[in-house]
Amino acid sequence: MSQSKVDLYAAIRRDHDRNGLSQRALQRKYNVTWRTVRRALDGQWPEPRKKPRPRESRLDPYKQLIDEMLRADLDAPAKQRHTAQRIFDRLVDEHDARDISYPMVRVHVKARRPEIRRQAGLGPQAMFVPQTHLPGTEAEVDFGEFHIVLAGKMTKVYLFSLRLSYSGKAVHRVFATAGQEAFFEGRPVLRDVEGRRSADGSGSVRARWSG
Repeated sequence: MSQSKVDLYAAIRRDHDRNGLSQRALQRKYNVTWRTVRRALDGQWPEPRKKPRPRESRLDPYKQLIDEMLRADLDAPAKQRHTAQRIFDRLVDEHDARDISYPMVRVHVKARRPEIRRQAGLGPQAMFVPQTHLPGTEAEVDFGEFHIVLAGKMTKVYLFSLRLSYSGKAVHRVFATAGQEAFFEGRPVLRDVEGRRSADGSGSVRARWSG
């Protein structure tokens, strides 16, 4: 209930009972309609303020899917749990979610993950220090292995993945090894990203080795 309206109704009644102000005078003094004055003098109370309806989001159709992924993470090893980037990629690849963005998913996952844990009775999350990344200043590099058919043979290769920490934009290259020579060969990719950094802000890009 709005406290200001409660005070307004009480003031109208007080001026009417003690000071003898007419309804028209009360309208002028408090800049309200005659209906408001009438309700106040009849002893009514302001109606409770209606809660606004939650704003619809393009993410709404996918929130149940995100919840299912986060619940599956409760029993998964730490390194196999979904990151916000992985959830976004799955929504796009598996559910054709072309109308959503990575920042939209990241904000929702950040808020929803601790709620899922509390609902499962796992208690509050451990304390952590939020990371802050300036535009165009840092990137994360990692390798992942997978198999492809190359020249008719099943061959293990390594995916060089570079992701800008601020925007989440990423580039990928495939190499035969995951050694330092592959990393150094992948450095032109870093320069390529730096050359197109207008999408991520200005400044140089610093790679952080996470493999």
